[in-house]
Amino acid sequence: MAGPTTAERGARKPWKSKGETSGPPPGRRRRRRLRLSGRALLLALAAVLFAGGGVWALYGSDLLRVEQVKASGTDILSPGEVIAAADVPMGSPLISVDTGGIEARLLKRLPRIDSVEVSRSWPDGVAMKVTERKPVLLMAKGEQFVEVDAKGVRFATVDKAPKAVPLLQLTPEQSPSLRRFGTARLVAEAVRVRSEVPGKVATDTRTVVVRSYDYISLELSRDRTVVWGSSADGEAKARALTALMKAAPSARHFDVSAPTAPAASGS
Repeated sequence: MAGPTTAERGARKPWKSKGETSGPPPGRRRRRRLRLSGRALLLALAAVLFAGGGVWALYGSDLLRVEQVKASGTDILSPGEVIAAADVPMGSPLISVDTGGIEARLLKRLPRIDSVEVSRSWPDGVAMKVTERKPVLLMAKGEQFVEVDAKGVRFATVDKAPKAVPLLQLTPEQSPSLRRFGTARLVAEAVRVRSEVPGKVATDTRTVVVRSYDYISLELSRDRTVVWGSSADGEAKARALTALMKAAPSARHFDVSAPTAPAASGS
């Protein structure tokens, strides 16, 4: 059988040299790369336009600006007082509102506020959730009263004493405690004792008397008194007082300054 002719052999595709790969001709590859580059450019341009539109919507548009401010959680304070003290810039872009700055202003201008959470309420509002301080003791100031909270902070002066809040009497003039610890420390010790007194006794407490750092007493209803001593060992003293009052219900004087040896007297 005769082999291929010279023309047939010449028509065959020559063997590829080492390193040569198959694929479209160079011109076609360049056109494909140009199309891909153009598509990437269009996508990048669209992303820039989208981002620019977002920035304009947040800062330049009239739609996302502060139009309303709300306050919640108030008790003694009114929402109007909180809103006025917050001084939120109305009409400004909502995204630019400094929530931390608003919180700082409220805490500085309204000492009755213990904590506050400020948040953006999209699309056009600012919301403020307030937690007010609660008085646990009162200090007489002329005919007025200074409210003291559970942290020992003297936060407000009121004309009328709130109900069920004991009066705090500081009488350390004859003791070195005032010079050594200062009024703030003695107030803090009184607050600590107040927080550790058993619930029923706390309800009956009319006055907390601080004569020195380690001599704090309670004046209860029905002319009863409790010598608590220092604020140390509060839980043990609370247990001893509860047991002592149960064992001697008609007593008028209770001493738990040494909780391992409590004493009751009077009737």
